[in-house]
Amino acid sequence: MRRMSVYPQHGTALENLGLTAHEIQQEVENNTSELVSDLSDLSAGARFQAIRSLPMSYNERKAIRNRVNNIKLSKTILPTDCRQQVSLSFRRFRASLTSARQRLVVWQDTLKEIGGRFGTSVLSYFLFLKWLLKFNVFSFVINFCFITIPQIVHAPNISHVTGFRGLELLTGVGYFNQTVLFYGGYDGEVIVSKPAYNMQLAYFFTIAAYMVLCGLSLIYSMSRSFQKNFVLETGPVSGGAWRLLCSWDFSVVNEKAIQYNKNNLGIQLKESLSERLQMKNKISLSDRIKHLSLNLVAWLLCLLLALGSGAGIYFLGTEQLTFSFNQDPNDLVSEASTLLLPVVVSLINLIVPLLYSLIGKMETYSNPRAKIYISIARNIILKMSLLGILCFYWLNFVPDKIPCWESFVGQSVYRLLIIDFIFCLLGIFFGEFLRNVIGTMCIQSLGVPEFDIARNVLDLIYAQTLAWIGIYFSPLLPVMQVLKLFIIFYLKKLSLSMNCQPPKHTGRAAQIQTVFIALLFFPSFVGALSMVAFTVWSLQPSDQCGPFQGLKTPFHTIFNWTDSIQGPPETHWVWWIFENVLRSELFYYLISLIVLVITFFLWQITQGRKQLIKSLREQIVNGGKDKAFLLNKLQNIQRQRREIASYSPQPIRRSMRGSVRTVAQEFDQTTYYNPNWINTLPMDM
Repeated sequence: MRRMSVYPQHGTALENLGLTAHEIQQEVENNTSELVSDLSDLSAGARFQAIRSLPMSYNERKAIRNRVNNIKLSKTILPTDCRQQVSLSFRRFRASLTSARQRLVVWQDTLKEIGGRFGTSVLSYFLFLKWLLKFNVFSFVINFCFITIPQIVHAPNISHVTGFRGLELLTGVGYFNQTVLFYGGYDGEVIVSKPAYNMQLAYFFTIAAYMVLCGLSLIYSMSRSFQKNFVLETGPVSGGAWRLLCSWDFSVVNEKAIQYNKNNLGIQLKESLSERLQMKNKISLSDRIKHLSLNLVAWLLCLLLALGSGAGIYFLGTEQLTFSFNQDPNDLVSEASTLLLPVVVSLINLIVPLLYSLIGKMETYSNPRAKIYISIARNIILKMSLLGILCFYWLNFVPDKIPCWESFVGQSVYRLLIIDFIFCLLGIFFGEFLRNVIGTMCIQSLGVPEFDIARNVLDLIYAQTLAWIGIYFSPLLPVMQVLKLFIIFYLKKLSLSMNCQPPKHTGRAAQIQTVFIALLFFPSFVGALSMVAFTVWSLQPSDQCGPFQGLKTPFHTIFNWTDSIQGPPETHWVWWIFENVLRSELFYYLISLIVLVITFFLWQITQGRKQLIKSLREQIVNGGKDKAFLLNKLQNIQRQRREIASYSPQPIRRSMRGSVRTVAQEFDQTTYYNPNWINTLPMDM
């Protein structure tokens, strides 16, 4: 574009141009035409910026914009009115789609209300719950569509029908014993249709596809959260100045929540300063040995509690299995006795963490976040050890004593999930409501209870692990998990509004949320996937129920399928891929090698970016030091000038003034003050 103004330059007068008024008007019109022609050749974004930067009034810029639009519209095929109507219709359609999408988002307004009243740390729990709800809704949809509906349409595998007595809602046996809720309600027959529907393949591939998609989603979420909350927040931005100036949660609008956030910010600043002081103050060797010995004793006690709990669950499970096997299955007493094991497990999950808290009072940690992470590690060790003992008991003792052992395992997981939900409701009432009543009316020194984010999230992880373990033995178990999460969401929201206050020691909520996602992946998802994979690859299925009866292992259904497609020429390539690729160790070796190479390159790129960020920060610091040095030098010279000027004769003053002027010129040539210096800083500072 050759020119951006159609007027003479500043400081000229019309009488000095030597032109008449008509010639001046003609020159202005020619310049305007050239400007409009140049603007019409630009892209939409560049044209908008160019018109916006013209040194004209608003009406003049508007007139030029209309002339440019007329030129652009004259080159189009559609008429102006038709084009405007089509553009308006598309804008309205896009706005309606955006509005509909926002209405379809579950709990959007509720989550905004929670974030506005209690901050992002409490909001992270509800976002995590919503994220788990999506997993279970997806699992229910694919299981119901590809497994349950074909089985219901074909014929449910029911050998006898037992009347509904009500206790089945807690135990899962009796009326629910051979329904499509559990593994025994399905058979492995091929449904006659065009094309034929193989229930064995449908059951196997549906469960496998769900577990693979869950694993990929967890890996992706964990990597993105780690990159956002750990990699990009390391360095100077995590110090006290960043926390003071940039960490305020502007989504909070409630006055009480604002006061809570102010108190939490003050506590975090105190903790940050205390950490720095403790890093500077060296601890003596005797104190260090004392702290280390206390920590070792505390860990030993916690591990002994977890080991004793696991041993108690193991012996109780074996005794209950013998008792249940020798009793009449239609007896209500024997049916109710099956609730003993899940009740004991839930009691252990409730009482032992309280003992961990008491043991933690004897420890001393310099970093408050370390205390939170250690508490989370101990609780996750307890919960996963209990689930590991139960899985060992189910996979090693139950298959030899129960005819339809897959349904028995599914019912056991169902009971654990239901009893855990009941204890969660009791915890909301006794642990939060009564605690609030006692702290506000009876013993006011206790105060309002805090919302324990770590404990509540670990309860969600425990329940989701049960749902993943039972997905093979009870395909419709995600229905129970969906209902449970819906009810817990609204009850927790109500209890949070009436009974609780935000936690005072939150640490970094985003980083703790990343830790929770990592714990959900390992050991929760990895452990559940290992159990399901071991069941499919190694255990012989029941001969009396289920879709895989009569096979050596459930995985042999893939061998039978490949043998059936080996004959026809049009499916021979599928058999070749399975035999020569999927069953080849070299294929998985190459895949692992490629993944390792890609991971190494991505790691190198990350390290390079971190070094670049570090060097840029060093340049900013050095630039600030140079400016401070030059300013100090200039101030010293000006101070010397004022001191000498008070008693020096005129020649000396002139020479001094000349030297000061020379230094000032050098300073002007060396440095330049940019009023927009804040915009030159990196975006992540």
